[in-house]
Amino acid sequence: MTASNWLKPHDGLRVLVTGGASGIGLVIAKAFAEYGARVHVCDVSADAIAALDAHAATRAITATLADVADRDAVARVFADVERTLGGLDVLVNNAGIAGPTGGIDALDETQWTQTVDINLNAQFAFARQAVPMLREAPRGGAIIAMSSVAGRLGYAYRTPYAATKWAVVGLVKSLAIELGPHGIRVNAIQPGIVRGPRMERVIAARAERLGLSYEAMEARYLETISLRRMTDPEEIAATALFLCSPGGWGISGQAISVCGNVEVL
Repeated sequence: MTASNWLKPHDGLRVLVTGGASGIGLVIAKAFAEYGARVHVCDVSADAIAALDAHAATRAITATLADVADRDAVARVFADVERTLGGLDVLVNNAGIAGPTGGIDALDETQWTQTVDINLNAQFAFARQAVPMLREAPRGGAIIAMSSVAGRLGYAYRTPYAATKWAVVGLVKSLAIELGPHGIRVNAIQPGIVRGPRMERVIAARAERLGLSYEAMEARYLETISLRRMTDPEEIAATALFLCSPGGWGISGQAISVCGNVEVL
């Protein structure tokens, strides 16, 4: 095998990306498709799914409209995966929300529960259904769970988000031990401050909470990154691709930060 082949996922991988019709999920889905994978996504946004058919680069990606916190919807996703892909090699547990911003004594309990349901409980639900399919993957299966740099650092005023992202790391490390004997690798990716609309909303909400301008809040975020720049979504996708290439076959149970070394949140 040449060096370049060690870095390239095999053609024909069957990949499911949750929250895959927009944002980081869409970038990951498109990256796998460009490398010859057969990709299915689910997403809560009907508009985002409809947009998949509008662009040539994503027409080969099939999709299910689904709220990942709805167990019946999760079952529909896997019925569609079985129908369209005939099995599964890779689950990318990407779906998530930012959750509320505020002090612990002011947080709405409903928002806390929603954040846990989408960011953590849905990862359990998808992994639970995926594992029987991944056991049958001819080259061994893989689960990539999206955590966050907030899954290794404390994050004031974003406690629901941080708590779920730390929990994802615990889930990953435990499943890596449990599923390793079945040839299934389980890893987490911990994005940092990723360029895009979602991060813009997070910065705006935190700026409002602290009484700062958007520009001042953005500058504060950048000052906490050793490389002094935001991460591009394509860098997250490239890491996911590597974890599914022969070069990544020996990596399991890891939480890999792709963040420019965020020092503090």
